[in-house]
Amino acid sequence: MILITGGARSGKSRYAQELALQYSGSPVYVATARAWDDEFKQRIRIHRQDRDERWRSMEEQRHLSGLPLDGEVAVIDCVTLWITNFFADTRADVNACLETCRREIDGLANKDALLILISNELGMGMHADTEAGRKFTDLQGWINQYIAGIADEVIFMVSGIPLTIKNAPK
Repeated sequence: MILITGGARSGKSRYAQELALQYSGSPVYVATARAWDDEFKQRIRIHRQDRDERWRSMEEQRHLSGLPLDGEVAVIDCVTLWITNFFADTRADVNACLETCRREIDGLANKDALLILISNELGMGMHADTEAGRKFTDLQGWINQYIAGIADEVIFMVSGIPLTIKNAPK
């Protein structure tokens, strides 16, 4: 498992896709986003256009551990949007989200697959001005820590440049 994290527009998705293509001629792209509004639907269309015929796509908003990923190289884009789905569905119940997300991550970790997870570092920006925003920032940070703890590699993206934070022992 590889975690690629960083700020918005830091190059996470591009780097993850390039990395996946180094390992497979036909990787899987797992999209976790919900189309919340018209602007977001346009973002999804652009993301789809970024991938060529080598990619196979799956869409799953919540239950990633149930996807048939054994034997695959898969980019999961993204953890932040995936968590957002649970956060919205549980009406901001952080504990329920944490428990469910950890269970799903554990299920993913048991797959016989190379999984490249993309996530955002929200806690490096401005402090959220709403209770829900602060709860979500905390949740995102705790989930990122959980994934980073079990990941073989962690890469932090800054201005399109990958910085290796954790490297699997050789």
